[in-house]
Order: sequence, then C-alpha cells, then structure tokens
Amino acid sequence: MKLSQAIKMRMLDLMEKKNFSQYDFYKKGGVAKATASQVLNETRERVAVKTVYEMISSMGVSLKEFFDDPIFDEVTD
Repeated sequence: MKLSQAIKMRMLDLMEKKNFSQYDFYKKGGVAKATASQVLNETRERVAVKTVYEMISSMGVSLKEFFDDPIFDEVTD
C-alpha cells in the first residue's frame, strides 16, 4: 500500500469516529478545501507532514496517535 493511501484511510477512519466533515478541516483548522480534497481523494501523491498535522490537529488528534495505527505497517513504498 502507498503511504498516501494509508494516510487517506486513516484520515477517513478518524473523520468517521469524530463525526468530522471535509468542510470542518477548513472551518476548524484553516486547511484549504482543495488540500483536504487532494489528500482524501489521493490526487496528491506526496503529503507533507505539516499538512497531516494541520488536518489532524483540527480533529484534536496528535501525530503520535495518528501514525500509531496498524494501517501504517502495510505501507511498502
């Protein structure tokens, strides 16, 4: 699995658990709608850690909590 796919899957999982919409990234975290869309639709092959941080911090999630998930054990690229 590609890293961008694992990030997308983890992000969608957290969004579902926290009842968080794509619009909330912009409203609560100041993340551009286009950026959130690119991450969640995997049109951005490389995702900066800063982007991940901005998105997850708006959900109240730390980097450790985000990356401490078995999905990242499946990353091969």
